[in-house]
Amino acid sequence: MKNWTITLALACAAISGAAHAADWTGREIRLAVDPTYPPLEYKTPDGKLTGFGVDIANALCAQMHAKCVWVEMSFDGMIPGLIARKFDVISSSMTITPKRMEQIAFSNKISNAPARLVVRRGSPLLPVASSLKGKRVGVEQGSSQEDYARAMWQPAGVEVVAYQNQDQVFADLMSGRLDAAFQASIEASDGFLKKPEGKDFEFAGSSIDDPKYFGQGDGLGLRKQDVELRDAFNQALATILANGTYARINKKYFDFDIYGAK
Repeated sequence: MKNWTITLALACAAISGAAHAADWTGREIRLAVDPTYPPLEYKTPDGKLTGFGVDIANALCAQMHAKCVWVEMSFDGMIPGLIARKFDVISSSMTITPKRMEQIAFSNKISNAPARLVVRRGSPLLPVASSLKGKRVGVEQGSSQEDYARAMWQPAGVEVVAYQNQDQVFADLMSGRLDAAFQASIEASDGFLKKPEGKDFEFAGSSIDDPKYFGQGDGLGLRKQDVELRDAFNQALATILANGTYARINKKYFDFDIYGAK
């Protein structure tokens, strides 16, 4: 009987909390995005923002009945920009890590994909320091992959080269100025390897998902004090996961469950 009483009390508290949750109907929310991460965030030839992450964020905004406005900027400037109130939310597949959580808060997990090394087809290189010693590895500036590479590989003699966006990394990999590129697996697969320009390249070795650097998935980044906004996005996320909206968007871009990817 006692357990039923506790359960009922918790349920009533949850209902009460939902009833008093902030109403975001019609309110403007500014979302920052770096549209250089197909199929997560990118632009169509006519300049329209699209991709899995963009569609999910738009679905969350629709669920909240909020007016969401996109703000484009480079990935490495997103946390400073958020703190400086240039926008309200980072919506650009940012990995939830302990280091980032020292500065900002995150929504619940939106998706999860490990990091992988890309090399020219037939290369003997592997994603370990001993194999990459003396080689040039490209990463995106400000990414979790950069943090990992500088901490785990650079001290062993690996030259870690940071670029402002991922397109620049792949361009230098194709030109031979890099020996390897290190980024999220989905970004590499759909954004490069499956395209004509990536035909001479392949994944090397196994994936890397050290939680110290790659956390437990990607989420929306928010200022720590914006608790009501974070709660609203989390509630909207739970709804689209339950009603099939998330699954429909997932199927549009991937042939696997990106939410549960490890």
